[in-house]
Amino acid sequence: MVIEDPFIPQWYVLYTKSRFESVVDLGLKGKNIESFLPKIKTRSRRRDRKVVLNTPLFPGYLFVKTDLYPEKHLEILKTPGVVRFIGSQNGPMPVSPDTIESLRIMVTAESDIFSGRGMMKGARVMVTRGPFTGVIGTFVHYKGRHRIVVNIETLGRYASVEIETEDVAALPEIFS
Repeated sequence: MVIEDPFIPQWYVLYTKSRFESVVDLGLKGKNIESFLPKIKTRSRRRDRKVVLNTPLFPGYLFVKTDLYPEKHLEILKTPGVVRFIGSQNGPMPVSPDTIESLRIMVTAESDIFSGRGMMKGARVMVTRGPFTGVIGTFVHYKGRHRIVVNIETLGRYASVEIETEDVAALPEIFS
């Protein structure tokens, strides 16, 4: 249940500058303001190796627990990297404590977490690495955790290829 009183501490969402989530998190903690930056392990390919990185579950966002007294609100907004609170014309929108607790459980679990960066069936993709680099195709489905099937049209026919997920990029809808 979300409490409606703006002067009782509640969880809110902060929007940050790109790749500033950790900076904002540390800045808030340095001001003794409770914050929560859910992170997940993701694989990244480097030229010579693959590495596992801790990346934000929601890039560009983190959670802060605060009341909305003007002094505290302003102190949060003055933290380097903070852009704004997420909300409406009426002010920041609180997040349910149950949602925060669920996120805490998710990120501490040993299971893999997939965020909303996945592709939908029919999405147009471009192969960015490997023997099919530069080829544009249509996403068909996931095959395991790290591979996908892509249909590639050539001479009026389709050929399906299996490609590493990290070797493709979704194309903006303008190319669809």
